[in-house]
Amino acid sequence: MTNIEKYNQTFVSSFSVNEQQLSTLNYQSVDGWDSIGHMRMIAELEEVFNIIIETDDILDFSSYSKGLQILKKYGVKL
Repeated sequence: MTNIEKYNQTFVSSFSVNEQQLSTLNYQSVDGWDSIGHMRMIAELEEVFNIIIETDDILDFSSYSKGLQILKKYGVKL
């Protein structure tokens, strides 16, 4: 599985959405992406990519697209 597939799968499994919804997905745009769902998703991303995301980046992680930028900052090739 490629890194982008892992990233996408994290969103699909965390928020019960389909891949067609990902490009427009924003914080609180679906029922599951609340503060608790956000932290679960962050924890899963940290585990999948073996990284630790800094607090400022966790707070800035406001959309699917923004998350791509943040993961690149940690050396994840997407």
